[in-house]
This record gives sequence, structure tokens and C-alpha cells, in this order.
Amino acid sequence: MKENVLIASGECAVELLPALGGKVSSIRVRGHELLQTPLATPAPRTQTMGFDEGDASGWDECLPSVAGCTVETAGGPAAVPDHGDLWRVAWDVVQADATSVTLRGACFSLPLTVERKLALKETPKGWELKADYTVTNTGSHAAPWSWAAHTLYSTEAGDEIELPPTVTKLRLEGSGGERLGKGGDTVAWPVAKLARGGETDLRVAQAPDTGIGDKLFAGPLAVGENWCALRRPSAGVRIRVSFDTTATPYLGLWICYGGWPERPGLKQICVALEPSTAPVDSLAINGPWSRTLLPGQSFSWPMTIDLERL
Repeated sequence: MKENVLIASGECAVELLPALGGKVSSIRVRGHELLQTPLATPAPRTQTMGFDEGDASGWDECLPSVAGCTVETAGGPAAVPDHGDLWRVAWDVVQADATSVTLRGACFSLPLTVERKLALKETPKGWELKADYTVTNTGSHAAPWSWAAHTLYSTEAGDEIELPPTVTKLRLEGSGGERLGKGGDTVAWPVAKLARGGETDLRVAQAPDTGIGDKLFAGPLAVGENWCALRRPSAGVRIRVSFDTTATPYLGLWICYGGWPERPGLKQICVALEPSTAPVDSLAINGPWSRTLLPGQSFSWPMTIDLERL
């Protein structure tokens, strides 16, 4: 098992940690780190620890659920831990060269295996990091699943989140101190009302001492609403994430400016742009978004991160 894998193109480098959940630990452009840095020294994970007990950094894959939950299956109840299985397990390196790498990780709560290929190339605008995913049911009974890209981009006050202009409202999953309301509420985008009066422009990243930590969802999104972006002037880039809304029709948005973890110590200062299969964090909450794979069945989907020079 390799400790790390590096792919690079010109002034852009991407580092992965196969042994630690296949994590993308670093995306650097011209020396600027674009991902949330570790809150603790990266170390092996257990099957039951909370995500806040780890380094809570970089880019992980949340599957088969974001929230810890128990789901009923034909094989009996399955207990899915916080932020899913995949960030906790070592992934195998299937293929690696100078500009691309394919890793494979296996869940333990449900009989699911995920393969993710990352390919990096320079473009006229900057760099393109293309991710291609396939999830497969390797078991003998049907398995429910959901996925979200848990990509934590570091921010500074004044950085700006962009969503398609047709997106005017979001579903609130949770809000630290209920500043935006209660889970399940509808929140206006981009200017939202605060639960205790006043309003806030959700597009604009705030300072770390504001203690903000909000999780929201957009969708289901139409074909033309298949993107989101984060402008980072100090790093000289606009991070544009695009995805297939027929495969992953929802977008999770985690904005954290010093508001999490709730324990003492370092806090996240980041925005997560999370293409998702569901508009909720828990696999146990069923709806028209719910998905099941039969034994031997697979499902594939793409995500592209364009790092555009400003």
C-alpha cells in the first residue's frame, strides 16, 4: 500500500492518501493550497469514530451515507457510521501514472465497492481534474446507497460562492445555533433571513471568528444547473465544479467559518461544494431520491473540477 500518490500537470499538483480513505489530501496551484488543511495529524481511523475525531480535512467520499444511521436491508439491519465507510478504510491503487490515478475502496456496513479515477490536465483556462466513479454491489442481497463528494475547499473572508442564477432557494439540513432556522426549513439564496432577525448574503465567505456552520442542499437540479463555483482571489483561481444532474441531481453546500467541530481546538474554515445523489444527509430518510443496487449491479457518474485562473 502506497503512503501517498502524486499526480501533476504544470503548476498544479494533487496528492492522495490511499491508506487513509483514498483521501485527496492536497490540491495545490502555483503553491496555493486549495483544500482544508488537517485539524489533527492524519492517522488510521476506526469503524466507529466520529468524523470530528479525525483530521476532518481535504476531500473524502461519503458513501453509503453522510449521517450515521441504521437501514433495513434484505440481509438485516446495517449500521452506517458517521460520514460513511469509505474515509475509514484503506483503498487499493488500481492504476497510477504522472497525471492520473484510479483507487478502489470497499464499504463494510453494506456490500458496496467504489472505484474512482482522477485525471489531471492543463487547459487554456487553467487545469481540469476529472473524477469518474463506479459503485458496485458485491453482495448477495440488494443494498441501498447514497453518495456525496466531501470536498472541503479552504476559504478566506470575501471569497465568493457561485450557484446557477436559477437557484433561488435551498433546503436547510442544519445550522449551528439555528442561525438560519431549523432542519427542513427553506432558505432563500443568495440573501437569506436570519432566524433572530436581519439577513445574510450566503455567497460571501465570512471570517473564522463568526463561528458559522451551515449545511444546505439545492435541487433537484435541471440540466443547465449542473455547476457551482468558489472564487478565491488570493489563490488566483475560480474553482468550478460541474456534474451530471441526471446522475447526481442535488448539491450539498457546507459553509463553515470557525463553527465546527464543536469540541475545543482547531476549526474548519472552508466551503464544501458537494454534488450528491440525495437532498438529505441520512440514508435512512427515504424519498424519490432513494437508490438501491441489486447484487452485481453497478452505477457510474462523473464530476469535474476546473481550476480557472483569475
